[in-house]
Amino acid sequence: MRHFLKLAGALVTATLFATTPITAQTTVYSAGDTTSGTYMDYMKTVYARAGNPEIIQLPLTSFDNDYVLNPMAAESWAQSEDGLTWTFKLRPGLVWSDGEPLRASDYIFALQRAATTGYDFAWYWGYAGGIENWDAVTKGEKDVSTLGIKAVDDLTIEVKTAAPKPYLPSVVSLWYPVPKHVWDKLGDEYAANVETLVSSGPFIVESWEKSNNKMVLVKNPKYTGPWAPQVDRLEIDPTLGAPEVGLPAFMAGEADFSYLNAGQIPFVEQRFPGQIAKNAVFATSYISFGLDMPPFDNINVRKAFQAAINRDEMTATVLKDLAIPGKSLLPPGYPGYNDVITSQAVFDPEKAKKFMAEAGYPDGKGFPEVEIWYRDQGGYNGAISGPMLQYLQAQFKDILGITMNIKILPQKDWMAGMMEKKNNLFLAPYEYDYLDPSNFYGIFFNGGRHNHHLQAYDDLVAKADSAPKWEDREKLYEQAEQVLIDNASFVPLVHPITNAVVSTELKGDGTKPNKLGFSPLRQLALYFYTHVSK
Repeated sequence: MRHFLKLAGALVTATLFATTPITAQTTVYSAGDTTSGTYMDYMKTVYARAGNPEIIQLPLTSFDNDYVLNPMAAESWAQSEDGLTWTFKLRPGLVWSDGEPLRASDYIFALQRAATTGYDFAWYWGYAGGIENWDAVTKGEKDVSTLGIKAVDDLTIEVKTAAPKPYLPSVVSLWYPVPKHVWDKLGDEYAANVETLVSSGPFIVESWEKSNNKMVLVKNPKYTGPWAPQVDRLEIDPTLGAPEVGLPAFMAGEADFSYLNAGQIPFVEQRFPGQIAKNAVFATSYISFGLDMPPFDNINVRKAFQAAINRDEMTATVLKDLAIPGKSLLPPGYPGYNDVITSQAVFDPEKAKKFMAEAGYPDGKGFPEVEIWYRDQGGYNGAISGPMLQYLQAQFKDILGITMNIKILPQKDWMAGMMEKKNNLFLAPYEYDYLDPSNFYGIFFNGGRHNHHLQAYDDLVAKADSAPKWEDREKLYEQAEQVLIDNASFVPLVHPITNAVVSTELKGDGTKPNKLGFSPLRQLALYFYTHVSK
């Protein structure tokens, strides 16, 4: 019906204005992430943001379909000899959608505000960014003027870090500007209304339904930066996000692509052959132990768990089309992923039984019942957690002779249980925040979220984090993960994958598989929405 009305409208227009050339507008119809959220401002809130602020504001850098870092607002950058100072040069001529020049001070203000207003992503700039005095400023111990960031001039940003951060250009892919000239008049509310929401990126917001955050975005006519849009309009509707809603909308022509659940995949493969796009999410699900809590304070028990998991069978059966085998903390394609580590994750039931016997539990005799905790969640993690744990439950019973019960908890209680050592066994998922090995290895660094303390590991990760050469960093991270493997600190299980059906009308590099054969689609929102045509 929608397409019929559009056609009818076009015919009427052509009749009334026969002498006026008509240019058809191209529109991509997409699902969104969440119906909640008040502010379309990534630098105010990440976890409660409205819509997709990352496609209306311009970061300093960004990743393409192959996860190659591209210059965006910053056309170049350089690191000082001591590794502690970075200088980013902005492209000349960039402007806000209201015509005001985009300045280095807009980026500086964005982080200064974040550091002083309880930003929910503040940890990122302290740990990943390592900005000088960040933690002290966020705690109110130092004035915001002491932050290691400054606008040298309108086109130059200087960043000082507390320790060398060779991967900082990757980190600043999440550094967006805030229009200070607008914020000074309206405060945070500038990002809650279409009329005041100025844009520095390739799209601007044309309309916004506050009840569900459905938005229409159009090309920003003032935009002169990289990755210019290839379509005129985006209609992004968060209510289509669930596959149960998205697929019917796709079949009715109301969406150009839809993510799929496991039950939908066989039908779509038959009905729309060749139209499923798969993506391996940069995420890992793994087992974590309480290293100082019995029975997992015994390394042989942990090693038995390492050897007792048939990842290939699990992902070919109960997790078919939902996950691939996880044999490292790092997912395939992620920087630092290597075969030296993955080759050690081998299913060996006889070795598993041997380790249990050496731990004093032959065939599981005398081993206490244990309970694995996991968190209540949706999305791809929700789809894989239940079937995976039931599979492991049966496999551990069969191979190790033990009983593992399963307990689901609200996310807050699950995290508290892990941090406060309220249990000795957890299923833990983790998805990357920025594209560098330090992100994943930070999970266990200096205790991390599991309260693990391995000095050898901490020393290697700290050295890798600050090493200037990638080759040296890669080797050090490999050695660090080897420490975790040798200590059986964790057991990688799977890396989730997503499946989406994509309309044949969508073209462009944003829809094509990357060099690994995966299609990130809107997981890389800025790249995807600027590299699709129709």
